[in-house]
Amino acid sequence: MSQDVISVVLLDTTQEASLEWTRYPYGPQALTQGWVEESFTEFDKGINWRSYVACDVAFDTVNNWLWTPFIERGEANRIYIEVKFSMRDCSLFPGTALSCKETFSLLYYEFDAATKEPPPWEPESYKLIDRIAADEGRFTSNTQIIINTEVRSVPVTKKGIYFAFRDQGACISLLAIRVYYITCPNVTTSFAYFPETPTGREVTSIEQAKGQCVTNAAQAETPKFLCKGDGSWYLLSGGCKCMAGYEANIERQSCEVCPLGKFKYTVGDEKCQPCPDHSNAPYSGSVECRCEEGYYRAPKDPRSMPCTQSPTAPQNLTLSFVDQSAVILSWTSPLYLGGRTDTVYKVVCDACGPAVSYVPSQERFNETKVTIAGLNPVTTYRFLVYAENGVSEFSKTNKYVDITVTTEASVLYFIVPSVVSNVHVVNVQNTEITLKWDAPDDQFSEIEMYEVRYFIRGMERNASSILTKHEESVFTNLKQRTEYGFQVRAKTTHGWGEFSQPEYRRTDQMLGTAYVGDDDSVQVRIIAGAVVAVVVLLVIVIIMTVLFLRRSNEDCNKKQPSDCDTLEYRNGEVTTPLFTQVGPPRTYVDPHTYEDPNQAVREFTREIDASHITIEAIIGGAPDAPDMTQFATVEEWLGSIKMTRYLDSFDRAGVSTMDAVARLTAKDLNNTIGVTLVGHQKKILNSVQAMRAQISANMSEGFLKQCQQGLLAQLKQCQQGLVRPVNSDG
Repeated sequence: MSQDVISVVLLDTTQEASLEWTRYPYGPQALTQGWVEESFTEFDKGINWRSYVACDVAFDTVNNWLWTPFIERGEANRIYIEVKFSMRDCSLFPGTALSCKETFSLLYYEFDAATKEPPPWEPESYKLIDRIAADEGRFTSNTQIIINTEVRSVPVTKKGIYFAFRDQGACISLLAIRVYYITCPNVTTSFAYFPETPTGREVTSIEQAKGQCVTNAAQAETPKFLCKGDGSWYLLSGGCKCMAGYEANIERQSCEVCPLGKFKYTVGDEKCQPCPDHSNAPYSGSVECRCEEGYYRAPKDPRSMPCTQSPTAPQNLTLSFVDQSAVILSWTSPLYLGGRTDTVYKVVCDACGPAVSYVPSQERFNETKVTIAGLNPVTTYRFLVYAENGVSEFSKTNKYVDITVTTEASVLYFIVPSVVSNVHVVNVQNTEITLKWDAPDDQFSEIEMYEVRYFIRGMERNASSILTKHEESVFTNLKQRTEYGFQVRAKTTHGWGEFSQPEYRRTDQMLGTAYVGDDDSVQVRIIAGAVVAVVVLLVIVIIMTVLFLRRSNEDCNKKQPSDCDTLEYRNGEVTTPLFTQVGPPRTYVDPHTYEDPNQAVREFTREIDASHITIEAIIGGAPDAPDMTQFATVEEWLGSIKMTRYLDSFDRAGVSTMDAVARLTAKDLNNTIGVTLVGHQKKILNSVQAMRAQISANMSEGFLKQCQQGLLAQLKQCQQGLVRPVNSDG
C-alpha cells in the first residue's frame, strides 16, 4: 500500500538563529581562518539560514574540522543527514591557490553520552561516510550560486551521534544541515491500528509491526504489517473483527454499536440484523433478541431463528390392538407444532414394570405409533403420550393425551381362573385395617404374589397398591372415619388374575361379635360342622341301641316267656336311670301302647318344614345368578346368557340335553362346538360352572331329606322288633 514517507527531524539548521558549533582550528593561535559562521540569505525565496563557510585556498596543509552537536537517536535505527552546500570552482583562484580542493569529507562518531569537551578530531576516531563533491555544479562567478544537496545515512546503535565536516582546502559554504530518520506512518487497516514504526538499520531491512484491535473489535489472528526501509508498509497479515453487538464500518475502520431492535451475535464484519419473529432487542448493542413471554429458543437454535413454542397434545389417540401381553397405540400429529419441525413423542405408563418394552422407543421418537409388549393379562394400564420439541423443557405445561387399556385374559385363565376368594376385614382401628383372603383354588399354577389395591370410595382412579406373598395385609396411616375399598388379585406362573370385588370398610367402624376373629362364612362352616357332628352322633347312638335291642330280643325268644325279664311301664312314659338328667325331661314312646306304630310316628315325629331349609351360598355363583337347573332345554339356557348364536353348533355337536351341557369343558367348546372367541368361551364356561355348583347344592338338600327318611325307617324297624304279636297261648 502506498503511504507518504514520514521523516522525524533530529537537527535542522534552517530553524536555528545561531549555531555556534565546535570547530577546529579556532582562536588567536589558529594559522588559518577555518570554519566561519555567517548568514545565507535569498529573501526573494524566503531563505535566511545560518551557515558555515571555509575558503583557505591560499594556505597549504589546510585541515579545518566542524562538529555538529551531540544528536540523540531516539527510536531511530538508521539516521539520515541532508547537506545543502555550494562550492567555488578552483578556476576562480588562478595562481593564488596553494591547496584548492573541490570536495569535503563527511564523517560520524557514535557515542553513548554527550560530553562537555569537544569530540576528538583525529581522523582515526571517526568513520568516513563519504567524500562529497559538487555533483550539481560549482559556481564560477561571484554572482551565480549553485546549491548542491546530498543525502547520506548511517546505521546507529548507541545513544547518539556526532557528525563532522572536514575541509582540506576547498572554498565551500555549508548552507543547511538536516539530520532525521524515516518511519512508516501509523495506519488503521483490517480493524487494527499500527503505530508509526522506524525503518530498519539497513536500507534493505524490514521491520515487523504488530497491530492493536480498534475499540469493540476482537483479534481473529494477530495483525502484522511489514515496514520497508523506504518508510512504506506492505504484506498485511491477520487482523481483527467487530465483536458481537457491533457492526463493521469499512470506510471508517471502526466497530459501531447495534441500534435498538437489531442484534449481532457473531464476531465478524457482518451488519446488525433485525430481530426475528416473537423477539425484541430493548437495548443497543444486543447480541441476541429476547423471546416474548410464552416463546422460547432452544440452546442449539441459531440466534437468527424465530422464538418458538412447545406443541399441543397429540390428537386421536386410538387403541389399534390389544391382547394378553401387548397393545398398539396410534395417534395423529398435534394441531399446532409450535413453529418447529423437530416434534418427537414420549410414552409414559403408570403401572408398567421394567420388563415392558417399547417399539420403536419409549422416548424421543417421531413415529405416530408405538407397540408396547411384556404386559400382564387382565391388567388395567394408563398410557400417556406426550408431544415434545426442542423447547418443551422450558415450557411450564406438558401437553399429553391419555388412554386406559385393559389387557385380554389368556385362554388358560378361563379354564382355571386364578381369582382370590373370601376377601374380608378382620380388624378395624382408627387409622388401620387388617385384610385377609383365601388363595385361588388353582392346582395348575403356583402363586407368586398378591397385589392388594386400596382406595377411598369414589376415588378408584387414585388407588394405591402393595405387593405381598401372604394372604393377609395390614394397612396403616389411613384417614379416620373414611370408607376404603379393597381389591385383591393373585399372580401365578400364567400371569395376573382379575381383581376381586371391592370390599368396603370404614375406619373407626367397630366390628360386631360376628366379625371378631372371623367372618360370616367361617361361622357358617363352624355351625354346619357342629350340626353334622350332632347328627352323626345321634345316628351312631340309634344304631347301637337298635343292635342292643335286637340281641336282647333274640335271647328272649329262646327262653320261656316266664324267664324273660318283664318291663315295668306306665302308660305314656318310661323312666331310664341310665344317665343323669342334664336337660329338660324328654318323652319316650312305648310302642306296646299302640297297635299301629305308624300312629306313634305320626303323633311324635314331624317333617322339617322346607321353608326352614336354606342355602347359604353357591360356590362359583354370583349373588344374582339365575337358577341354571330350572332350564329344560339347551335353547332356554343359551338364551339366558345371550349365546343363542351357537344353538346350531351345539346341535351339530350332539349337545342337546342339559345333562350334556353340565359336562362341557373348554376343550369341547373350542374343538367340538367351535366357539373360538375368548370372551364367549369365558361367558359359557362361567355359566356351566354356576350350573354345576347349583346341582351340587341341590344334591346336598336331597341328602338331608334322605337322612330324615332313613331315621324314620330305622325307628319303625326298632318298633317292630320290640312289639311282638300276642297269640292265643299267651
